[in-house]
Amino acid sequence: MNRRRVTVAAAAVGVVAGAAGLGVLAMPAGAGPAPVLPDVSAEALVESVLTAEPTAFGGSVEVSNDLGVPGIAGLPQLSDGDSRLRMWTDGEGRVRVQLPAGDSERTFVDDGRTGWLWNSADQTVTQLPHGELSEPTLELDPQAQKSVPPDPVSLSREVVAKVKEFSDVSVDGTARVAGRSVYELVLTPKPTERTVLREVRVAVDSELRVPLRVAVLTNGTDAPAVQVGFAELTVGPQDASLFTFTPPAGAKVKQFEQGGPTEEEKAAVQGALEAAKPEVLGEGWDVVLTVKVSPDALTTLSEQQSRRDRGEGRDRAEDVDVQGMLKQLGKQVSGPWGSGTLITTKVGGVLLADDGRVAAGAVPEQVLTEAIAQVE
Repeated sequence: MNRRRVTVAAAAVGVVAGAAGLGVLAMPAGAGPAPVLPDVSAEALVESVLTAEPTAFGGSVEVSNDLGVPGIAGLPQLSDGDSRLRMWTDGEGRVRVQLPAGDSERTFVDDGRTGWLWNSADQTVTQLPHGELSEPTLELDPQAQKSVPPDPVSLSREVVAKVKEFSDVSVDGTARVAGRSVYELVLTPKPTERTVLREVRVAVDSELRVPLRVAVLTNGTDAPAVQVGFAELTVGPQDASLFTFTPPAGAKVKQFEQGGPTEEEKAAVQGALEAAKPEVLGEGWDVVLTVKVSPDALTTLSEQQSRRDRGEGRDRAEDVDVQGMLKQLGKQVSGPWGSGTLITTKVGGVLLADDGRVAAGAVPEQVLTEAIAQVE
């Protein structure tokens, strides 16, 4: 087993997934004629996206990815497809999210004092502190998912904040999302930006001035690669019983364990970071993240992760067919910069050099090779 390749491949795919918004939630445009609304400036809509405050709501969100990624056993988050979830919030920190998973369902409830994570597949309830799962993260292992999917408001704010200074901003008419009238805010990369992305579209509620949908489109197609938005939405106070949770009869209840690293693991992580020298090249749409990780550091970290997995009854690293995964995901490439594997999707790519250098971003192959050539 080539532990170095396991870690590099998983880390690089995770970088692209996070940067491109992989697994983003989707919702098609509402049916019917576009509503007639008063004129509004693009600047005003951008400001409303960045300053939108949390509000009480309940609704369903449809998920659709069209990233050009084939189905991969064990990594469903990296595959194209559709799904749906339901979520409610009182606007003051209490949240409920229901996420179907095949014949089972995962439910997260934060009642303002305690968080509860229910998994019907194994009949377990994990009790954790209030706010512990408030920040969304990406986990390649679905059984290890420890996050709440982002709502359209927070996701739109993050995307717009990162690219607005490097974009031409406009208002492209109106539409309906979840039965509500919206303005279509469009952010297009400036001509100097080198990216595979064509534009980001944010549907802003005409009354509440909060985002109800965000879509990322790529060059060469009018179909969004990823979107997030409501299929159904009810704004206003929600039933208080939604934000309470009682473990079902017979369920196994366990306390959430933070599982902090040991001093040895902290030292290993610090050493790996110092050796990796991560660097961000470029700005705006064509930003590229580069890193070089030494084989020794990767081996140490991979072995520590494997020990943790075995302690939890899982052995993810040993179950990964690294060569098969890379062959399925990428192609072998070479140039003046060296040789390695290029993994591409509609929204970006990752270049993994054989010597441990990695470059990732929503950019063409040429930009990745230029960036990786600068990594020493």
